[in-house]
Amino acid sequence: MYQTTYHRASSIDEAVRLLSEAEDAKLVAGGQTLIPTMKQRLAAPSDLIDLRHIPELKGITVSGNSVRIGAGTPHAQVADSQEIRAVCPAFCELAGVIGDPHVRHMGTIGGSIANNDPAADYPAAMLGLKGTIHTSKRDVSADDFFVGLFETALEADEIITAVSFTAPQKAGYAKFRNPASRYAMTGVFVAQHGDGVRVAVTGAGENGVFRATELEARLAGSFDEAALQGATVPSSGLISDIHASAEYRANLIVVMAKRALAAANG
Repeated sequence: MYQTTYHRASSIDEAVRLLSEAEDAKLVAGGQTLIPTMKQRLAAPSDLIDLRHIPELKGITVSGNSVRIGAGTPHAQVADSQEIRAVCPAFCELAGVIGDPHVRHMGTIGGSIANNDPAADYPAAMLGLKGTIHTSKRDVSADDFFVGLFETALEADEIITAVSFTAPQKAGYAKFRNPASRYAMTGVFVAQHGDGVRVAVTGAGENGVFRATELEARLAGSFDEAALQGATVPSSGLISDIHASAEYRANLIVVMAKRALAAANG
C-alpha cells in the first residue's frame, strides 16, 4: 500500500475536523471495501480516519415501530437484534445474509450505505422502508440519498452517523447470490406501508439501487405472490456481465420479488 497517515477519531466532531483538514482523507470503519481497494492500489488516501472508536456511532434503538441504528453498528449485531426482529424481521434477515461471518462482524451499516455498491443489500432495504440517513450535517431521505453507481448525496466533509426507519406492516427480502462473493446478483426488498407498497431492487441496475414501479403497481391492491403472476420488468437499464444478462436479471427481479413476498407473508 502507499504511505498514509492514520488517525483514530474519538468523536464525530473530531472525525469531521480531520476530514476537512486532510488533503485526501478516507473514512474507515469495518474496512471491508476500502482496505482491499488500497491493497490493489486502486485508492491511495493521504489520511485514514478510523471511526471504530466513536461511541456515538454505535448502537440500536427501537421505540415502538421506530428503528434507529448507529452507522458504526456491524451487520452481525443488526442480524442478531431481537429488538429489530420484533418489528421488522426482514431487516435482520437481510443483515444475516451479507457476505460471510467475517464480513458481518467487521462491516458496518454506515460503511455499506456510504459506499453504495450496486450489489449491496442495505440500500434496497433503506429505499424499500422509506428510510432516513442521518449525517453530521443533516437528515436525508433514502429517496434522495442514493444518487447512482457508487454515488450518494454525501458531501466531501459529511459523515453518516445513523440510519432510521419506521417499521412497515410487512416486509421481506430475497436475493440471488453470486456463489463466490455472495453479493446480490439480484436482490429485492418488498415492504407494505400504510400508504402503499415499495419494491426496491439491488444488484441489477446499471445505476445502482432502484424501485420496480411496475411491480409496486401490481402489489398495490394485493400484497401477495399471486399479484405478480405474469409480471415482467423491462431489461433496459439493467446490468449485463459475465454472471448474467440484463434479460436474465429482469426475470430474477420478478422471481426474487415473489420469494420476498412469501417471506413477508410467512
